[in-house]
Amino acid sequence: MPHDTLLLVALALPFLGSLAAGFLPTHARNAAAVLAGSVAVAGMAITIGLYATVAEGAPVQFWLSWLPMLGLDFSLRLDGLAWLFAMMIFGIGALVVLYARYYMSREDPVPRFFSFLLAFMGSMIGIVLSGNLIQLVFFWELTSLFSFLLIGYWHHSASARDGARMALTVTGTGGLCLLVGVLLVGRIVGSYDIDQVLESRDLIVQSDLYVPALVLILLGAFTKSAQFPFHFWLPHAMAAPTPVSAYLHSATMVKAGIFLLMRLWPVMSGTDAWFYMVVPAGLVTLLLGAFIAIFQQDLKGLLAYSTISHLGLITLLLGLGSPLAAVAAIFHTLNHAIFKASLFMAAGIIDHETGTRDLRKLSGLYRYMPFTATLAMVAAAAMAGVPLLNGFISKEMFFAEAVADHTGSLLDDSLPYWATLAGVFSVTYSLRFILGVFFGPPPVDLPHRPHEPAHWMRFPIELLVLICLLIGIVPSLTVGPALATAVKGLLDATPPYYSLALWHGFNLPLMMSLIAMAGGVVLYLGLRRYLESGIEGPPILRDFKGQRIFEKVLATLSWQWARAAESALGTRRLQPQMRIVICLAVVAALAPFLANGAVGTGDMPGTPLPPAFALLWLIGGACALGAAYQAKYHRFAALVLVGGAGLVTCLTFVWLSAPDLAVTQLLVEIVTTVLLLLGLRWLPKRIEDVYPTRPPLKVLLRRYVDITIACALGGVMAFLAYCLMTRPLTSSVSRFFVERAYSEGGGTNIINVILVDFRGFDTMGEIVVLCLAALTVFALLRRFRPAPESIRTPEQQRIQNAYDEASPDRSPGDTVADYMLIPRLIMHWLFPVIAVMAVYLFMRGHDLPGGGFAAGITLSIAFVVQYMASGARWVEDHLRVLPLRWMGLGLLTSCATGVGSWWFGYPFLTSHFQYVELPLIGKMPAASALLFDLGVFALVVGATVLILIALAHQSLRSSRAAQANEGSD
Repeated sequence: MPHDTLLLVALALPFLGSLAAGFLPTHARNAAAVLAGSVAVAGMAITIGLYATVAEGAPVQFWLSWLPMLGLDFSLRLDGLAWLFAMMIFGIGALVVLYARYYMSREDPVPRFFSFLLAFMGSMIGIVLSGNLIQLVFFWELTSLFSFLLIGYWHHSASARDGARMALTVTGTGGLCLLVGVLLVGRIVGSYDIDQVLESRDLIVQSDLYVPALVLILLGAFTKSAQFPFHFWLPHAMAAPTPVSAYLHSATMVKAGIFLLMRLWPVMSGTDAWFYMVVPAGLVTLLLGAFIAIFQQDLKGLLAYSTISHLGLITLLLGLGSPLAAVAAIFHTLNHAIFKASLFMAAGIIDHETGTRDLRKLSGLYRYMPFTATLAMVAAAAMAGVPLLNGFISKEMFFAEAVADHTGSLLDDSLPYWATLAGVFSVTYSLRFILGVFFGPPPVDLPHRPHEPAHWMRFPIELLVLICLLIGIVPSLTVGPALATAVKGLLDATPPYYSLALWHGFNLPLMMSLIAMAGGVVLYLGLRRYLESGIEGPPILRDFKGQRIFEKVLATLSWQWARAAESALGTRRLQPQMRIVICLAVVAALAPFLANGAVGTGDMPGTPLPPAFALLWLIGGACALGAAYQAKYHRFAALVLVGGAGLVTCLTFVWLSAPDLAVTQLLVEIVTTVLLLLGLRWLPKRIEDVYPTRPPLKVLLRRYVDITIACALGGVMAFLAYCLMTRPLTSSVSRFFVERAYSEGGGTNIINVILVDFRGFDTMGEIVVLCLAALTVFALLRRFRPAPESIRTPEQQRIQNAYDEASPDRSPGDTVADYMLIPRLIMHWLFPVIAVMAVYLFMRGHDLPGGGFAAGITLSIAFVVQYMASGARWVEDHLRVLPLRWMGLGLLTSCATGVGSWWFGYPFLTSHFQYVELPLIGKMPAASALLFDLGVFALVVGATVLILIALAHQSLRSSRAAQANEGSD
């Protein structure tokens, strides 16, 4: 298989595995684990297989054209840096899957857990493989979404729900900032392609938009990687199952921000703005996280704050801007992922086998679980930077960069002292982890008697600790080639000289390490009595908690400000909301014309206004005004008049030679009129029912305001339409479509070709909106309870009585039901006729008036007619349309049509047409857009029938309630 195709397979595998795991039975624990593990191992095998190509220096790329005019293409790019991150994602992911198989309880819905985990894995792979900045942001937001699901997996726990909401809010907000920053970078460079961005350093740095873009991108990276002041969400995410913590907070989610900083480091670093924004944030995060970690009483809390500290260290290194600091950042990213994943798994084993993570209850566990204790102590020593372990080498590189000169500023000169202090803190909390958990007196009052876990549950820790030892002892032979490949991918130039030797002589970095280790031991001994007192939190920052600030800000935004905005602009009544929306629409429509000075008529001469056409418009206007007037007296009459205005609109399209619009308008009028008619009896009381004598002046004034807004909107839209229609065709975009509809779209029906070809992406968005609208209506009506008969308005009761008398659900002996027999038979006979008409409109739509939307509405009319003829029970008993499947099939068909063009190397939704020879029919045109139109057809039918079923459900509920009342009487 070609290497570029392997990239697509590596990206698609986790998502396909997630979909498959989601369909597994709840009890299929082993099957879900085997599936997830196979996906991770297969992804790692693909990544390893691509190493030889990546090591040569040229990235492996996969490219599909999507929206080339907007600079948006689907592209995958695997260079050395992405290769290293992909190996961490797949490799540690495979170990986490094995660990989770034994950690998760049999009572948990484990297939759902692995489904979420695989989807998150795919999102992370999407970030590191993205060759387009917009595509990177898309996968970035997917990681926020799936991490929300993983952190809140135990949704019965309030802490899990709060932690998931906090993580989603913080990282999601940062993702929005990142999107704006990426858009600014794209505006500077003129492209979102990462290769072009990486070649445009001078253009980016010298731009006036550099600082705003940098600030926004850093906000995205800092929120994702828990940098100060956004660090507070990560400790609360520890409410997730330990496999989630071991994966998200060692090698994946928190490393997404680090990867982003590394990816854009060649083009955005090296400036004063970069240094003074990144270095202080990393330094504060490094020290604050390490200091707070010392005083945590929760084992996972200690590891969480230590993770924050190490993320600050990596960010600090990247902020220094030197190539050697970037090398150290890459190396420590790998080392941290290895030892922190093993530590989280060890903490999970302790929690799993003892029933607690409270350090105040844990002690002396070495005598009960010596193997696990030994592994955890080695990993903690690596975290502290003890020699002959992987953490020592990258820590030495950090100390070496701290003493090097970068800007000559006070901040730069003070870095050696801050780095040493951070080293002291790391040794202290590592010692507390080792001595507080595994040594001391035997534990008492534990929920479970501690013992060693199953071997395969401990195996991931054994492998990771072995890697810590191998990297620490023989780094050049183990991690050296991979690190060199990653450095080449980051710097894209001759990498600086660096050494992975264990001994560089007695130099300043080594002396800093010795001071840090000795100082850490002394600090631990000095704080031991305070730590054993059981007090939660550090003595200085105990009352300063980011969670409180977050909740205060959230309460201010969601409660105070939102309630103030709601009281000023919001209402439970639909009319005021529509009033605001319509006024904003008028302003939005006029603004471009006024801003560009384009308001005014064109040079094309107008045609005389025929008297018949003027009379037609007068009738339509009278129907509209009559509908507004009758709405306060009789809603049924108002609905009839609205239908009359719609019919006049349809005739207007016919008069102006727009038969396609006329057909669609007529069909939509039929369906909407019937559906509105069915919903009339569920509407709330009219003002006249509330005020039988005379409505208050406020109500009358509101009606006059509404009619004024309606007339103003109609006048503005009519004026804009007149301005456009009187302009010469040479200055209009319509000439483009007229000239290319047949030559490039293969159809003579220009309207349909525009909808399914030139503007196919817009149509796809519109059918998605239609799908969501239908689902929303269905959900609302399912929750809606019809008003009891005692509080119905007189008009609602009259409509209900008429419905009950005319309903075919009545007994056969009833006179009214007998009168309905003949219309019912006629309507049943019409069903195949209307269905054939729908097929006819669908097949001719590409060349003549019709199309998928019109055909879908036509077939929907057939179902509506059957409902009108046979009543609500017929819908429940005989209507087997399964609208949700129709809607899903329609969306999938439309998307598959767009993706199919990629198979032939064309942009997304590119259509193709040719003439085909059919037996007995002859030569006929065939376009791929027909499949897209088929998806539109299926979705329209499904959405309409879904709303019909919802209305029928209300009718059945109402009639059954009435029958129950009669039975009780």
